[in-house]
Amino acid sequence: MFRPEELLATTLARLILDPAAPPARHIAVGAASPIPAAACWLVRRQGHPVRLSLLHRRSGNPFTEGSRELFDLTGQGRIDLFFLGGGQIDGQANLNLVGTGGWPGTGVRFPGSFGSAFMYMMTPRTILFREEHSPRVLVPRVDNVSAPGVSPPGVFRRGTAQALVTGRCVFRFHPGRARFTLDSLHPGESVQSVRAATGFDFDVADAVPETPAPTAEELALLRGPVCDEMLETYPEFCARVFARSPGDRRAEPPRAAGAGGLDR
Repeated sequence: MFRPEELLATTLARLILDPAAPPARHIAVGAASPIPAAACWLVRRQGHPVRLSLLHRRSGNPFTEGSRELFDLTGQGRIDLFFLGGGQIDGQANLNLVGTGGWPGTGVRFPGSFGSAFMYMMTPRTILFREEHSPRVLVPRVDNVSAPGVSPPGVFRRGTAQALVTGRCVFRFHPGRARFTLDSLHPGESVQSVRAATGFDFDVADAVPETPAPTAEELALLRGPVCDEMLETYPEFCARVFARSPGDRRAEPPRAAGAGGLDR
């Protein structure tokens, strides 16, 4: 058996390793993103030579000045993949991190855009992630565009969304058509249940597969070495998902210097 968070982490890890996508040599993860962080550590623990930069990590964080260094690296083309979410996401992969209603969010206020537009446009690959899958979040059109899913001709951008992963399914994004396609259904979901919970229209193939379950090897890595990496930074997540506390961290041999640095 596996928990929903473990399914989402393995699903994100497989998207990171998608052979049809540009290689992800350096991945950055923003604050308060335990499931994307778990996915990145899973990829690393599977033996893939990816460099991870986690803004939220409490010790061993390569960023000494926080997000300014992240934006510098992204502008230089040294970040290959990033994760973004939104208070609202629409069918053109636009994100709203401002709030509902008129500008600047006269209804419900969200945390704020911060550098989402810059990261979205300047990172070659972005995986959108939001556990809640409801018409409240996945809307026909976002109330305010914090970060655009596509740009007009002549506007420079390095990349756009690769996929949107939710608690119900995986959507693939097609920037040429500015449209999502249902890629897989999580266990217990159907095309009908996803349509009922989604405010925007999307394409569906004749047959939609079930999202592959985590393998025994993936679960062992998540519950062991991956959790070890996350205990300090995400103690509540590790306690809830893996039933482990910081005192349960397993001793490991010291790693080589520079394992989490900023260079390619």
